[in-house]
Amino acid sequence: MPWLKEFWGRVVLAFSFLLLAKIANVGVPVVLKDIVDQLDADYGRELTLPLALLLVYGVLRLSSALFNELRDGIFAKVRYRAMRRIAVKVFSHLHELSLKFHLDRRTGGISRDIERGTQSVSTLLNLLIFNIIPTLFEFVLVALLLLSSYPIEFALVTFLTVLVYVTFTWLVTEWRVKYRYAMNALDSDAGNQSIDSLINYETVKYFNNEAHEAALYDQTLSQWESAAVKSQTSMSALNFGQSAIIGVGVTLLMVYASRGVVDGTLTLGDLVLVNTLMLQLFIPLGFLGMVYRQIKHNLVDMESLFDLMDKPSEVADIPHAPALRVEGGHVRFDDVNFSYTPERAILNRVSFDIPAGHKVAVIGPSGAGKSTLARLLFRFYDTDSGCITIDGQAIDQVSQASLRENIGIVPQDTVLFNESLYYNIAYARVGASDAEVRRAAKLANMDAFIQSLPDGYNTLVGERGLKLSGGEKQRIAIARVILKNPRILVFDEATSSLDSQTEKTILQSLRDLSHQHSTLVIAHRLSTVIDADEILVLDQKGIVARGTHKSLLSEQGLYADLWSLQQK
Repeated sequence: MPWLKEFWGRVVLAFSFLLLAKIANVGVPVVLKDIVDQLDADYGRELTLPLALLLVYGVLRLSSALFNELRDGIFAKVRYRAMRRIAVKVFSHLHELSLKFHLDRRTGGISRDIERGTQSVSTLLNLLIFNIIPTLFEFVLVALLLLSSYPIEFALVTFLTVLVYVTFTWLVTEWRVKYRYAMNALDSDAGNQSIDSLINYETVKYFNNEAHEAALYDQTLSQWESAAVKSQTSMSALNFGQSAIIGVGVTLLMVYASRGVVDGTLTLGDLVLVNTLMLQLFIPLGFLGMVYRQIKHNLVDMESLFDLMDKPSEVADIPHAPALRVEGGHVRFDDVNFSYTPERAILNRVSFDIPAGHKVAVIGPSGAGKSTLARLLFRFYDTDSGCITIDGQAIDQVSQASLRENIGIVPQDTVLFNESLYYNIAYARVGASDAEVRRAAKLANMDAFIQSLPDGYNTLVGERGLKLSGGEKQRIAIARVILKNPRILVFDEATSSLDSQTEKTILQSLRDLSHQHSTLVIAHRLSTVIDADEILVLDQKGIVARGTHKSLLSEQGLYADLWSLQQK
């Protein structure tokens, strides 16, 4: 753990303060015994005020509190650094996982798992260092004191009580941990439902399904409530059992100590010492039961986090993958086959070239795999067979970061961050100047609209960009790719949400942008691709036709049929 090595001095210092606090804690009843004995008229011939002992008693009390607070303050940086490092590591790992994982994930459940898991790491660290170890240390000090100064039965009763207590706590906690599992699973389900429902707020309103959503949410919470009640009642039984064991043990010790006082073998100070020692020992021991329960709960909470961390990425770089070197930007799909599931093939032996500086368009019916081409080019998925190369370099043999650095995309569905318009445009190239961001917005026909807003470029777009229209979001996506200015461009239905006038303006901007760039255009509107150097007609069988706009019209095939249908 690098963060532990980084703060090794703090850990040692905090642990030293912890031990000093426990020594002071055990010293308190020892001094208290001497104070009681000096104030006992039957014990000493002359009754005097034990001022020195009282001062020592006060110092020990103060020292115990001081060392505990110093321990917490010094260890805080270690604890929270661990939380920070683990949270960042999980966050980074999630970004490394493949698109398939993110399409299948439940956002609400994952956010709950990460929150509970990172908090559990901190809590577990705190419990181990500040509860279990010091409690064991204090138990050893008490045992040594009892064995050296009192009859053997005092130590035997103490050992037996601790043994029964620990055994009982372990057995009951193991039995009731299943309720915690159920609570966590149902809590994640409830989180999924609430977030999913709120994200789809408009859809809920369209169909008047507020009551339906509330009923589904309540149904899950009802099951969570049942598991939570069982967890709480079983914990109450555990707490009572622990208190009963402690009560019996302390009572037996007080009986032995009182008998010693009556017999004259022990003083009143000894009675006070034994009573105080037992209370000081069993108070942290009582917490030890809670600590064990918390450790079990935290381990349960961390399990989902570890499962996330153990998930391998389906798309990974080869060891020491070199960076992609783009000279002209010649893209080639060579006999590519791909399917999302074995039962349904999406791409069937697809082969085509996008020479440097050329524009190739792909058209075809929905479900033919047009957008899949873009996902494969970005290497969100690996091909089942065949190869995709850029300037002769297979994309699965170069680093994903360098590959995506050289490709820009205007996606069909643009999802924005809940930040300002400026932030969302500048996201394409972090560190771009203000002038470059505004120039990209102008070329995307977005600057005039942004300037008309009260907050201008500082206008917040809302979650997933819901405050903007589809066309406005698409123009931000176009501004992004203009700002990024990569050698290879992908337009996936880049003007599908634009009106005719804006589309005409944007198409000219895209033509200017794609000049001297290798461009893949995925389109439904054939009017947007008539200037392409080559048009591919794709269906479930693969590429069924290819050529220019004029040559495909003359063939009177699927392209001509689609053109005729759209003209009508």
